[in-house]
Amino acid sequence: MASNSVSNKFKTSSVTVIVSLTLVLFLLAFLAWCLLNAEKLKDYYKENIGFQIYLKETASLSDIEKLRKDMDAAIYVKSAVYKSKEEAAEEMKQETGDDFVAFLGYNPLPNSVNVKLKSNYANADSVAWIEKEISSNRIVKEVVYQKVLIENINSTEKRLSYGVSFFTMLLVIISVGLINNTIRLSIYSKRFLIRTMYLVGATQGFIRKPFIIKGIINGVIAAVLAMTLLGTFIFIATRYIPELLIVQDENWLLMLFGIVIVIGILISGLSSALSVRRYLRLKAEDLYF
Repeated sequence: MASNSVSNKFKTSSVTVIVSLTLVLFLLAFLAWCLLNAEKLKDYYKENIGFQIYLKETASLSDIEKLRKDMDAAIYVKSAVYKSKEEAAEEMKQETGDDFVAFLGYNPLPNSVNVKLKSNYANADSVAWIEKEISSNRIVKEVVYQKVLIENINSTEKRLSYGVSFFTMLLVIISVGLINNTIRLSIYSKRFLIRTMYLVGATQGFIRKPFIIKGIINGVIAAVLAMTLLGTFIFIATRYIPELLIVQDENWLLMLFGIVIVIGILISGLSSALSVRRYLRLKAEDLYF
């Protein structure tokens, strides 16, 4: 009966450690996933912000094509697409349902080149000099872009980066402390067994080995459970937010899985080793407190 009670107590402590470690690793993995996807979503939306370069009526097709190729080759441009005034009129007709060209008797829309910027250049400072450079071209009539939107995205990005960095550091510190305390409590119930083994001549390495192995196994199990939870969350999230599918990277998720396993093994194994070492160094009378 006593043996079964001790065995059940050990199993309960292992389950407690695995559950605690799983929750902590899930939070860390979830935060890493959010950071990566936030960065990718930010780049995705920034790269969909661009210029509409409206051209003069006097611009020839050869001049327009040269401008488009120059834009396409520029280091700050992701894509440059020419849109004729006829195409623009047809798009507006489909959107509004009105044939304004037939009503006016002419097409007032200009030829244009729609430019999408690379995310690194979609900020207020870069956009200012890019606009100035494009406007200097002799066939360019006007350059239009969403200045306020770009400024809002950049200011929001800075505030979020500071907040997330602070929260990440705080979560890591709390997580490591929580896991360490949980493992120490689980090993606390075995402190007399550790002391007995030490008194009968077992070396410290021999005593620590099974606890470290158990810690590593617990870390791997917790990591697998944490990534299973994350995978389930991602599956549900993409059903409600389809845009997340655009930024998902299977290779990165596999890398994240490996990192979470390594973190679980390191934290659990190291905490187990340090806890056993602590009880090996305690005096016999201190084991009762």
